[in-house]
Amino acid sequence: MAIRITTPLTAADARKLRSGDSCLISGVIYTARDAAHKRLCQRLAEGKPLPFDIRDAVIYFVGPTPAREGEVIGSAGPTSSYRMDAYSPTLIAQGQTGMIGKGARGAEVIAAMKECGAVYFGAIGGCGALLSSCVKKAEVIAYEDLGAEAIRRLEVEDFPVVVVIDSQGNNLYETGRAAYLASQK
Repeated sequence: MAIRITTPLTAADARKLRSGDSCLISGVIYTARDAAHKRLCQRLAEGKPLPFDIRDAVIYFVGPTPAREGEVIGSAGPTSSYRMDAYSPTLIAQGQTGMIGKGARGAEVIAAMKECGAVYFGAIGGCGALLSSCVKKAEVIAYEDLGAEAIRRLEVEDFPVVVVIDSQGNNLYETGRAAYLASQK
């Protein structure tokens, strides 16, 4: 049974989630890839405000394809999350509580998640068209010059994810592999 999450995602709610939980997210999430993350961190370093409230925000690491006529957004599959590892700890420290992507995360990101109460959700790569059907509204809110990597505000309904790394540092990529290997003995 999937856990239903409505954003914003508070740190208290993020701390209730466990690695391996299947979730359906509804509400507002933001898109940002590495170029946008770099700009966000530069703004913070300069003491400037971010273009959206990062507190309790969920950021989806995606660069969607252009929307076809009559569609809200094009294919919107996750990108490799390690590209954001240099920036994620800074944003988590500012109050970001959720990230959606694919692939492993670095030790510094996991340490920040544990310290601040954030989670890393996995979305299934290769399912961009299916995931885009969960997007009900999309608008560029910052860095339009980045094209597909611009920051978008998405309104989503029942966006399917799995908690890969929880706020305690439990990592499905590690525990799942260990369970599989143990079952092969």
